[in-house]
Amino acid sequence: MPLEKIWQELQTRLFKQPDFITLGGSGEPTLFSRTGELIDRIKTMTKIPVAILTNGSLLWKENVRKQLLKADLVIPSLDAGDEEMFQAVNRPQADITFRKMLEGLIRFRQEYQGQYWLEVLLIEGYTATETEAAKIAKCAALIKPKRIQLNTVTRPPAEKFALNVSPTRLTELAKLFNPTAEVIADFENSSQPAEFSANREEILNLLRRRPCSLSDIANGLGLHRNEVLKHIEKMAAQNQITKSSIKGAAYYAVKGGSTTNLPLED
Repeated sequence: MPLEKIWQELQTRLFKQPDFITLGGSGEPTLFSRTGELIDRIKTMTKIPVAILTNGSLLWKENVRKQLLKADLVIPSLDAGDEEMFQAVNRPQADITFRKMLEGLIRFRQEYQGQYWLEVLLIEGYTATETEAAKIAKCAALIKPKRIQLNTVTRPPAEKFALNVSPTRLTELAKLFNPTAEVIADFENSSQPAEFSANREEILNLLRRRPCSLSDIANGLGLHRNEVLKHIEKMAAQNQITKSSIKGAAYYAVKGGSTTNLPLED
């Protein structure tokens, strides 16, 4: 992605005054070779803090760690507590081992001066047991993040057998972590009206990045839910989008686009 294109698009969005400018998107942001330069340029134009959402798989690389040092908040993922579960849940590139990934998370914590949070995504039948969650908690204790957040599958997953964990169970497992993890999984998908709107192309751009529910679109773009519904119905009639569901909740994606940028990737 050309840095100038990101820069130009960002300048058209800052009037919305977000809490954070987050580098994430459809894929892994640390694969972008100019991340450090992008952070520097963002900081010349606004005081809005910069956050990085990363799967943490490349933090064992010194050059990757250096590029993230000027971010205000970095949230890597830790979704397994040993090599076997790491391979099952994250399905990493062959050169990335669990030990290498964990050592990178620890090393970055030692070097980074900003806010360091850790996100843990639990999957029913895999990591949502006390034994497996305790393994992850033990690794998290070595990393020493400021905050730990528990998440689960709330969008259509890459595999149908990847099931979400109930809110009650997540709350129980959160107690295994120190500090106690906070449950951030969005089971409600609630939305509220906003004072500004976005056009249909913005909705399509959002859906190109990842499948979204009506509430995701409304919250992400500042649209009223009813307005989103009108756009969705029109785009569906024009065969621009596809619809899928998870436990009765509807999600939309651009037709022909990728649908693999889902919770399992973290």
